[in-house]
Amino acid sequence: MHAPAQALCRDCLTPFQAGPGGAGRCPACRSPRTMAHPELFDLSIAHMDCDAFYASVEKRDDPELRDKPVIIGGGQRGVVSTACYIARIRGVRSAMPMFQALKLCPEAVVIKPRMSRYVEVSRQVRAMMEEMTPSIEPLSLDEAFLDLTGTARLHGAPPAVMLARLVRRMETELGISGSIGLSHNKFLAKVASDLDKPRGFAVIGRAETQAFLKTQPVRLIWGVGAAGQEALDRAGIRTIDDLLRWDRKELSQRFGQMGERLWHLARGEDNRRVTRDAAVKSISKETTFNEDTADRELLDGHLWRLAEQVSDRAKAKELCGGTVVLKLRRANFSLLSRRQALREPSQMADRIYRTARELLDHVTEPGPFRLIGVGIADLAPAARADLTGDLLDPDAARRAQAERATDAIRKRFGSDAIVKGRSLRGRTPG
Repeated sequence: MHAPAQALCRDCLTPFQAGPGGAGRCPACRSPRTMAHPELFDLSIAHMDCDAFYASVEKRDDPELRDKPVIIGGGQRGVVSTACYIARIRGVRSAMPMFQALKLCPEAVVIKPRMSRYVEVSRQVRAMMEEMTPSIEPLSLDEAFLDLTGTARLHGAPPAVMLARLVRRMETELGISGSIGLSHNKFLAKVASDLDKPRGFAVIGRAETQAFLKTQPVRLIWGVGAAGQEALDRAGIRTIDDLLRWDRKELSQRFGQMGERLWHLARGEDNRRVTRDAAVKSISKETTFNEDTADRELLDGHLWRLAEQVSDRAKAKELCGGTVVLKLRRANFSLLSRRQALREPSQMADRIYRTARELLDHVTEPGPFRLIGVGIADLAPAARADLTGDLLDPDAARRAQAERATDAIRKRFGSDAIVKGRSLRGRTPG
């Protein structure tokens, strides 16, 4: 006999026992937003991912945008940073050239990113997490791992209830939504958080791990990008079930360290701890193109988007970098890498982008390239970031000062105390 499923109402947070037909409606408030799983109240490793975070913040700040397709990005760099779910239904995706996105969704409202605003909201979400557990490992402004092991006695409720309470608070107090993945390790928690977006709450229990993974494509595994997917495809590995047929030694010999990692993850094994202050040596983001490209304008657009994402993650981890790294992978898979030390550590997207752009300008090879990546290295605490600005670029210093001043005023007087002119100019009629 199967163990009776534990159930939870995601609206009123009432725990109850599910019947033979599943959770059904909540017995307390009659809400249909219920969930049931045999291990629901026994699991404690979670991944929380905000839903279309940048776009959600913009819609929250301007209610007129609520039912409109919104794209964050644009400008001269012309690449989509993110898009709301209305735009995604029309085919718009992150990293897509803006002209292509607007062909798919011509009525979209295009908004330039307001990073200081997103950082502010991210800190509010982080404060809510801190009330639940000190074991938080942020991945970027809009997502984090949480370990709630041993917190049930403190809160008088199992982790699943506290996580449902977190996303409910995010909606009612901050006006943004998030999706939860709950499991017994970080790999599966992150996989679960993508299963039911937006406003999702998915569970992968210990008992079902093998059966769940077996039929999944290998691209489900976090970190297997397009190049890794091609290498696995050439070896006849397309699903996790294909991976399970390989001997551990053979996988390691064929794919090196990645092969060892794949062997464990195919079996749902991940011993990494949720680490609050993980020793991060660098922060980077990269994009593999669907088709190799030598178009410098397109490469420039990706540089800006990636620089934003690196800045996003650095701010979430309260770090800055003393070196900017540019990575290009040629059509033959060989790697070209360039580095530039900064005069002072930075976490600003503008500084990271401008430095990476200079590195790209000095690449004399015409391409085409299949991948571009941007990163920062030589990391230091955020307190050392952007203290004086670039002395050779007075505008950079003024931009950094303005951003810090804006953050300070908003912290004291509220988020709407200052609205930057560029955030108003960033919109196109929709």
